[in-house]
Amino acid sequence: MVKSSESGTQARPAAKKTGGKRTAAEKTTAKTAKKAPAAKSAAARKTTAETTSTAETTSTAGKKSAAPKKATKTAASKTAAAKKTTAAKKTAAAKKTTAAKKTTAAKKTAAKKQAPAAGAAARAPESHTALVRRARKINRELAEVYSYAHPELDFENPYQLLLATVLSAQTTDLRVNQTTPGLFARYPEPEDLAAANPEEVEELIRPTGFFRAKTKSIMGIARAVRDEFGGEVPGRLEDLVKLPGVGRKTAFVVLGNAFGVPGITVDTHFGRLVRRWRWTEETDPDKVERAVGALFPKSEWTELSHRVIFHGRRICHSRKPACGACPITPLCPSYGEGETDPEKARKLLKYEMGGMPGQRLKPPPDYPGKPAPPLGAA
Repeated sequence: MVKSSESGTQARPAAKKTGGKRTAAEKTTAKTAKKAPAAKSAAARKTTAETTSTAETTSTAGKKSAAPKKATKTAASKTAAAKKTTAAKKTAAAKKTTAAKKTTAAKKTAAKKQAPAAGAAARAPESHTALVRRARKINRELAEVYSYAHPELDFENPYQLLLATVLSAQTTDLRVNQTTPGLFARYPEPEDLAAANPEEVEELIRPTGFFRAKTKSIMGIARAVRDEFGGEVPGRLEDLVKLPGVGRKTAFVVLGNAFGVPGITVDTHFGRLVRRWRWTEETDPDKVERAVGALFPKSEWTELSHRVIFHGRRICHSRKPACGACPITPLCPSYGEGETDPEKARKLLKYEMGGMPGQRLKPPPDYPGKPAPPLGAA
């Protein structure tokens, strides 16, 4: 028992000695162990540094990338704002246009309400009796407006009126009135004109147009009056229409205004207006004359012609009738073919109705307008 105890006691110091001295391998391992954490720490620091650098680079790149994106967003915002502004302007313009259209429509509606009978007359069928009443009412209205209506050719006797009427074809009464003073002064009687030099006559009437044909007509009339009627213009329709260049229209002008014989003068104005008023649909002057003549007493024919022609020249024009300034709109089935706005319509009025000179150089005393200027006057 004692030996065993001693053997154990002696073995411990030997172990201590061996533990006190480290071998080279242990030292190397220890150094390696010490260096390993340092290396790991350095590697970790390097990795961290690289990560940080990469993050910074990524951050910088992100910022650089974000800059164009921001610019793109700004541009997009500006474009959107511009589009909104343009859209707003278009909307405002559209609203203004719509408002203007509504205003115009309201004016037209109001103007149409002023003449309710016009639309009804255009749509509803009209009996002959109703037509006669309406036509005669129009004549009465025109008589109040044009109480001074007269033939718009200057003349002093039947001979002068006959020649002036022939010369008025395809020209205005104004141009005839500016031309005939020289003609009548040079050839005061039919026998004077019958013996005239045609070339001299042509020069005198040249301003009226178609002067060669008209020279032949008026010289033929002068010879016929001299040779067949003793130098006096005849006062019968059947005699007048036998003269060169004289038809029913010219004959009725002379008969009605120089001899007091009633007649209807169907010129372009008269024919246009009676068709607008639905008095007749005829276009042939002779048929128009008969159709309109049946609506009125014979005693009214001459003055009716003057009033209708006056109205056609002053208000009821061919291309732009001044409907808004017309005194017979409730009776007119064609109301609305022309300008219905009163202010605009007033600007379309002519002669004394529009404050302008008339067509006669020597108008009747009751004419309210200014006389026409002589040929060549400013």
